[in-house]
Amino acid sequence: MPFSDLPASAAWRHRDAREGFEAVFLAADGSGHRIEGHTAAVEDGQAWAVRYRIALDERWITRTARVWGWSAVGRHEVALEADGAGRWQVDGTATPELDGCLDVDLESSACTNTVPVHRMRLGVGQAAEAPAVYVRALDLAVERLDQRYARVPDDGPRLRFDYRAPVFDYQDRLVYDAAGLVLEYPGIASRVL
Repeated sequence: MPFSDLPASAAWRHRDAREGFEAVFLAADGSGHRIEGHTAAVEDGQAWAVRYRIALDERWITRTARVWGWSAVGRHEVALEADGAGRWQVDGTATPELDGCLDVDLESSACTNTVPVHRMRLGVGQAAEAPAVYVRALDLAVERLDQRYARVPDDGPRLRFDYRAPVFDYQDRLVYDAAGLVLEYPGIASRVL
């Protein structure tokens, strides 16, 4: 499944689950792709801000992620490193409970749902499990997130995936543009740029 070229930047308005805004800058380089972004939001009566930098290899497998967060619970930073085969280190410590994850999914970001869609390149009617290293927004706690993507028929140039994250009892249809960036993430965010 070919995607069109990614834009240099994108932005989302976060709504419903939280109120906020995310801006991201995307770039390809000789070894893969880089995603750098910021989100600031208010969720459950608490303000937080998260900055992130994610490096992906040419197969769209996450190799490193650095995340910085600020909230009333303090300043936090986490460094994630992957071997490209599903083994992870969190702040330099091997973390076997994350084995098998190829992606990083940030609670603070709508953009990180772009990564598994690019990596898996599902055709219409195909589905796949996509467990991810999940980083919480408020305190940058790291955990495993089991999730599933199922490609359903497109709506013109808009790609559509039925997405499920059982631990959050979340299931809905995510809509992407031809570049594979989320346009609509129901209950979470809508793309504005």
